[in-house]
Amino acid sequence: MDYLGIDMSCAIGSLKNGSFPPKDCLLPLISKLLGYAIVAASTTVKLPQILKILKHRSVRGLSLVAFELEVVGYTIALAYCLHNGLPFSAYGELAFLLIQALILVAIIYYYSQPVGISTWIRALLYCAIAPTVLSGQIDPILFEALYASQHAIFFFARVPQILKNFSNKSTGELSFLTCLMNTGGSLAFAVLDSFKVVMGSVLGILTNGTILSQIIIYQKPQIQKEKKAK
Repeated sequence: MDYLGIDMSCAIGSLKNGSFPPKDCLLPLISKLLGYAIVAASTTVKLPQILKILKHRSVRGLSLVAFELEVVGYTIALAYCLHNGLPFSAYGELAFLLIQALILVAIIYYYSQPVGISTWIRALLYCAIAPTVLSGQIDPILFEALYASQHAIFFFARVPQILKNFSNKSTGELSFLTCLMNTGGSLAFAVLDSFKVVMGSVLGILTNGTILSQIIIYQKPQIQKEKKAK
């Protein structure tokens, strides 16, 4: 009895017999259900950030490089999952996050006019290389190396934003909700995945948690300034 690739027969059979499903039956089921829950949640992760930029028509305090590196990381991770034929529950969130990240970068470009030549070159290089990577038409060894580097890419995607926040003593238009969901996602992966992925998730928790704390810390002085101005 399969639903969306989830084998329910083991659990349902045990319940029909009046017994609790065994561990080797229950854990894969829970993991699969949590995977689909993460996919569903991922459809709105970047939405608060997108809406905040559109509302204020500003990208003040946002690091463009940070968001561009995020797109690169999602592209590599999604390509690897597609190339290895993993189930949708394993990569669905990457597809939704990549789409949202691309929209976010496009919006940042729009509100960062005029955009420099180096920025356009990076964008064109991505558009030229991404289809090849997503289709898996690259050397397998290079593919493995790219996938192994994704955690470093996501780590360095957060560093420019952290440094910019520290330098400005402000988080600008960063969305608290998006950062909160990013941190929650890293926590979920740390619980569900293998040691290799868990290490990447720990880095995600540390960096996303740092940005989250910066939003809380730097927001207070800003609120006090606004009260004094009134």
